[in-house]
Amino acid sequence: MAAATNFSHSPLISKTRTYSLNHYPFPKNTILPFKLSKSYSLKPLSLKAVISQQNPATTTTQETTQFKHCFTKSQDGFLYCENLKVQEIMESVERRPFYLYSKPQITRNVEAYKDALEGLSSIIGYAIKANNNLKILEHLRGLGCGAVLVSGNELRLALRAGFDPTRCIFNGNGKLLDDLVLAAQEGVFVNVDSEFDLENIVAAARIAGKKVNVLLRINPDVDPQVHPYVATGNKNSKFGIRNEKLQWFLDAVKAHPNELKLVGAHCHLGSTITKVDIFRDAAALMVNYIDEIRSQGFEVDYLNIGGGLGIDYYHSGAILPTPRDLIDTVRELVLSRNLNLIIEPGRSLIANTCCLVNRVTGVKTNGTKNFVVIDGSMAELIRPSLYDAYQHIELVSPASPDAEVSTFDVVGPVCESADFLGKDRELSTPAKGAGLVVHDAGAYCMSMASTYNLKMRPPEYWVEEDGSVSKIRHGETFEDHIRFFEGL
Repeated sequence: MAAATNFSHSPLISKTRTYSLNHYPFPKNTILPFKLSKSYSLKPLSLKAVISQQNPATTTTQETTQFKHCFTKSQDGFLYCENLKVQEIMESVERRPFYLYSKPQITRNVEAYKDALEGLSSIIGYAIKANNNLKILEHLRGLGCGAVLVSGNELRLALRAGFDPTRCIFNGNGKLLDDLVLAAQEGVFVNVDSEFDLENIVAAARIAGKKVNVLLRINPDVDPQVHPYVATGNKNSKFGIRNEKLQWFLDAVKAHPNELKLVGAHCHLGSTITKVDIFRDAAALMVNYIDEIRSQGFEVDYLNIGGGLGIDYYHSGAILPTPRDLIDTVRELVLSRNLNLIIEPGRSLIANTCCLVNRVTGVKTNGTKNFVVIDGSMAELIRPSLYDAYQHIELVSPASPDAEVSTFDVVGPVCESADFLGKDRELSTPAKGAGLVVHDAGAYCMSMASTYNLKMRPPEYWVEEDGSVSKIRHGETFEDHIRFFEGL
């Protein structure tokens, strides 16, 4: 991974930015000044990962480079984001759950992929589904990323954020005709997922009056050994074309020379993958398909191996494969066929850059279980409820010296027994109002948030390179909800 950068911090930064969505009547970016603690010590962490979320004790033996992570518990017992106390940030923003990001960590994550891809012709296509914050997208675009889209609105947002459409890839098993027309007009790569998808792409090309660059999404039937909900490349998946149907699709593309140009092949195995040899196995299959496609006269220049690299949700000391580990497994195959490589990271670019920051409402017991009740919930962070996913939880400040250490379920106020952020967590009994964070919340948390129980979606902030804290998304309000019914 890229090494940490040292940043000088100013206690007061007087600068503002306006939102690109200027039709939405919000004020300028909020800058939150506060004093830094004069005494802190950040300890470098060696990020590692488990082989599978189902078995955190199983690890690999590969060494990795130590680097400073953006969220660090210091020797004083306080949690810091970069060099800022999270507790002090909490005291400077709205008193409600919020997402807190490190902008420098986002940069470091992208640089790790760029370093790994050196020597290859490539596109880093950020998967917008992981996190669709406009300010984050603008930053990723500025770092040279393309975008991976799975809906028409994601395509529109990518265009609003300034992404080069010729470095964007439109995926999905149910793309709609109107959205495909926009993709055709803008020159976006489109993945062919099925027979009816191909028919819709042809129709869109005719409406737009433009030939569409397409890749065939081939299901390689490779088991990524992850949660079944996020496995996308095995034979039971709803995604992609069956490899035995390849010839049918090649003939169909040949039959539409004015509408389609086949430029590559695509596969996607799944998400939270921590065995990079799985990517090598899939790439080996894919280059064989490319050889077959080329043998029939197609000028195929792109191999898209998807995304899905996992992160260390457990914070357990297991070893995390790096972007370089991933790219090095496919490098020689890509070079041997003189291909442009497309990679589609989402989680591995954004997940570890963010925490969901909450306050403790109270502590209770039912006689057999102890509960820490917080103001955040499954509405803001559904992964534990939906996937039984583990995300690390800790207090942002040292507990009282006489606080008893107990085992707690960390739960929210939503009227569902499924409303939990973590189960069986050993924590010092927190005081009412204490800060508590759920780590690694940058991916598939805010983007999957809801207003269930009319819990309005929270604001988002990030720590910038200069040490200031900026609001990058307004929190929703009750008045926002009422506006949906005005004039009806």
